[in-house]
Amino acid sequence: MTHGRAVAGGALVTAASCVVAWALAYPASMLGPALVRAVADAAAVVTVGLAVVPMLDGPRYRAELTRRATAPLVSASAVWLVAELMRLVLAGAEAAGTAATDLGVGTAWAFATQTAVGRAGLLTIIAAAVVCAAATLAGRSGPVTVIVAGSAGIGVMGHPLTGHLADSPFGGVAIAVHALAAALWCGVLAALVLTVDHRGQWARVLPRFSQLSLASVAALLAGGAVGGVALLASPAELATTGYGRVLTAKILLTAVLLVLAWRNREIWLPSARAHRSTATVSRTRAYAELSLMAAALAAAATLSVTG
Repeated sequence: MTHGRAVAGGALVTAASCVVAWALAYPASMLGPALVRAVADAAAVVTVGLAVVPMLDGPRYRAELTRRATAPLVSASAVWLVAELMRLVLAGAEAAGTAATDLGVGTAWAFATQTAVGRAGLLTIIAAAVVCAAATLAGRSGPVTVIVAGSAGIGVMGHPLTGHLADSPFGGVAIAVHALAAALWCGVLAALVLTVDHRGQWARVLPRFSQLSLASVAALLAGGAVGGVALLASPAELATTGYGRVLTAKILLTAVLLVLAWRNREIWLPSARAHRSTATVSRTRAYAELSLMAAALAAAATLSVTG
């Protein structure tokens, strides 16, 4: 499967999963904002992964992986930037009680600078723009890589701090950590698919990705558990409310994903480390995980716009 077909497949899975999640949440969620949020979040996740992935290879080969990651990083961060601009306009229009096409520049600027949600959106837009500009104009030296990765991480954590748990500092931080951990786990795997093309590279980077994913999954589960407990008044809401139904679907998807990831760790990792898995086999295993990740990300995006 070519990279273009892989990206198209991921987009299709994300869109379809978003529609299903919207149906579970209906009428507490709107499909348009959920789709825009899903696109923005997916692009942000891939941006984080592409910013971080060169760090998984050894110093001798890092420059090659950085070079291969640059073009898709520019594309992903540009999509992220455009989607965040659309998201800010939709949020501003909702706050002003008007259609997005009727939102004036002054009203949009006031929303972006005078509300917590708007400032979070503006911060994310700036982060995406910094990543896109740095990847396009600057050589990916060590300091630039750190700036790109840091900016991407800041952008990912901006919105969760002003979401459903904005009134709970501890809960907001937990969800922000949850979002960053998910971005690292899912984004780096996506970046590996987009940049690694032979078994020798998989043998070098997959063990390091496995170590990163263990830490990311631990943070993801801890942050998600804290956020879920803070948001739900009772376990019954997992079935009786739109938010709860989407959260239940996300939990089930995450559980299946964890089982698959653990199986791959037990089977795929030793095989790849020993150069027994071809690049095609490694990509196929990664695609299976990424499909579930895309569905879980779509559910998370729908949760963020579900009342």
